[in-house]
Amino acid sequence: MYISFAQFRLVVAGSLLVAGSAVIADGTRFSDFTPLASSAPAVPVAGEGTPITFGNPDFAQRSLADRQTQLLAGAPNSGSWDMNTINETGPHKGRYLFTVFETGQSGVQRIDLHTGQTETVWQSPAPGGHVAFDACYWTPWGTLITAEESWETAAAGSTSPYGRLFELKNPADAWGITLPLTPASNDGADFVHQNAVPRTSHEGIQFDKAGNMYFIDELNGGNVYKFTSAAKWGDIMSGKSEYFAAGQTFVLRVGTGVTPNATGAFTWVPFTDNDGAALPGALTITDIRGVTSVDARNTTNLALFRGTDYQRPEDLQLQTVEGREYLYMTTTTTNEIYRIDLKRSIITVFANRDTIDLATGNPVGSALASPDNLAIDHEGNIYIIEDRNGGSDDDIWFAKDLNGDGDLNDAGEGLARWASNGTAGSEFSGLYFDPTDKRRAWVNLQHPASGNDRTIEITIPQ
Repeated sequence: MYISFAQFRLVVAGSLLVAGSAVIADGTRFSDFTPLASSAPAVPVAGEGTPITFGNPDFAQRSLADRQTQLLAGAPNSGSWDMNTINETGPHKGRYLFTVFETGQSGVQRIDLHTGQTETVWQSPAPGGHVAFDACYWTPWGTLITAEESWETAAAGSTSPYGRLFELKNPADAWGITLPLTPASNDGADFVHQNAVPRTSHEGIQFDKAGNMYFIDELNGGNVYKFTSAAKWGDIMSGKSEYFAAGQTFVLRVGTGVTPNATGAFTWVPFTDNDGAALPGALTITDIRGVTSVDARNTTNLALFRGTDYQRPEDLQLQTVEGREYLYMTTTTTNEIYRIDLKRSIITVFANRDTIDLATGNPVGSALASPDNLAIDHEGNIYIIEDRNGGSDDDIWFAKDLNGDGDLNDAGEGLARWASNGTAGSEFSGLYFDPTDKRRAWVNLQHPASGNDRTIEITIPQ
């Protein structure tokens, strides 16, 4: 989403309300709230339809879909609902909300926002066939991509069957499926492993305006990658060429790559050619199912292709300010959020435990833990979603960057607890602000103790 720097300054200036002063008006924004001083306690199972405590109590929430309803309707639904996206382009733009199942028998779910109908449109035919779908993103050319958050470290290359990126080419038209699963259940879905993308443990995926795709390896010692399609962007967008038919993959390296968690100037080091084949010395593997691919993780552990290691990189989020693109990245183990300036090729720390908690005026410290997902609202504000324990300490943090300079060190800047999760045993996942409606967002409550995953719709009342 594009915003000018002048707009950015106006957006965040004064965006945090004085306690008790929240008033809903047409101009109310998701950035209008009072920072929560602490996390929310657990709600009873009967209250899991409205489990979120907001810094603005006038934000509305409702349960849009839940797993138990789907199971009762005969839909295959393995649970652990993860990332969300809508169909951001196309003739039915904004009508469908998609999520994926991060389980040992993964699948793809679609909610019709006009009718409320929720359907599983693709499900792994058997346990272990496809696992740990985490990513869920709409491509610029109008398809859905997801990927497996599962790969192995092996010096000679892994033979795991996982670590794949998939493209659902007909996400709006794939038919809903029901139990029992049969060999024909998924025939209505054009679901393809895009093998030009090297194998790794996927989570965050983002596209820049030039068409480069960025992805990570979720690992203590994981790397940041860039895939550049061999096809011309105009041909991809017109449907004349396939984005994933061929392309080159690079790894981010700061200096020589030997210093973990490094910041500063970086380069993109290629380890495949323009067709997607491994460069000499890079690792090509054949997995236990006979599929041959390039191994990203184990290649970029080699000295020739070494990438800079970060500690459990997870999500990515692109932000555009005055035409310049920045890529944000969470690292769960070190409790950090990085900012990658794609034009200047510089990576810096955006937020960490030294960042000020705007509710207290002191460093946020251990109140910020296991940052996982990222989200961006209509104003360009960044939100940080924790992977913690619902009903105890699982929060969403708002990053207040007054001058848009990519740090939170200036007076009045810092982190503010925007929302807290009261569903026991769950974590927030997939916060996603509707790009077609500035007053609506969604978030999943993943793997709750009750077993009833939910999608919660968040709105600002008119």
